[in-house]
Amino acid sequence: MEDTDIKSAVRDKYARAALSVTRGAQGSCCTRASGEAQCCDPITGNLYDAGQVGELPQTAVLASLGCGNPTALAELKPGEIVLDLGSGGGIDVLLSARRVAPSGKAYGLDMTDEMLALANDNKRKAGVRNAEFLKGEIENIPLPDNSVDVVISNCVINLSADKGKVLREAFRVLKPGGRFAVSDVVTRGGIPREIRASVLLWVGCVAGALDEDEYRTKLAAAGFQDIDLEPTRIYRAEDARAFLEDRGMDVQAIGREVDGKIMSAFIRATKPAANAVAAGAEGRPNCC
Repeated sequence: MEDTDIKSAVRDKYARAALSVTRGAQGSCCTRASGEAQCCDPITGNLYDAGQVGELPQTAVLASLGCGNPTALAELKPGEIVLDLGSGGGIDVLLSARRVAPSGKAYGLDMTDEMLALANDNKRKAGVRNAEFLKGEIENIPLPDNSVDVVISNCVINLSADKGKVLREAFRVLKPGGRFAVSDVVTRGGIPREIRASVLLWVGCVAGALDEDEYRTKLAAAGFQDIDLEPTRIYRAEDARAFLEDRGMDVQAIGREVDGKIMSAFIRATKPAANAVAAGAEGRPNCC
């Protein structure tokens, strides 16, 4: 798919998910041919405990389409500024805003008008004042250099057609010493192309997950250090049985090709501290 086609597909699916939630249904990034939303349960289900979401609007919980819980793993502290890339209905922004209160702030960035409207409504219902939702693309973050302490994201970077640019932008807006702490879908080891496309379509709506080694390489190329990737959920072919059978695929036959090779992971990295950044700049040739 072309970059513009991928963005259009993502925007359309998430717009429909937001509208579904406003009508009182569960948000879902993928549906069976029958129209019954079932296929994402092993991915999006049971990510947040009752204590986290008990005081949030139900529409924020229903609109959660992530595959992890970055707010539980990012070790947010009062006073920090947090940015959520692809914030959707706002669940991770609202949770982050409470963790960094009273003096901190949480930004959410999303390109889908329907999700932004839902997120702002959820913010109003939750009575959260230290959160702000921005319209934009994660490849072009509308914030200044060195302006946030932590970048989080919940299984959205895998949807981008230019993940290298997303990571460079995350590096740019982080303060020196800032933290990258995201949940995302990754693959591990070789998967035949036609199977990879179908199974990743089930996982993330658009088949774009990076192999874990490529993810590390792109983070390092963007300038990050202390890179760590921790699997949080490993998916099996059986989890996607209904989705794959609807597409005429033999789940038993492809099981050995995908079992244990597609997963949600928590990915950590840091932007070097100011003295390290300056030292690196001094060592580069002043040519461009």
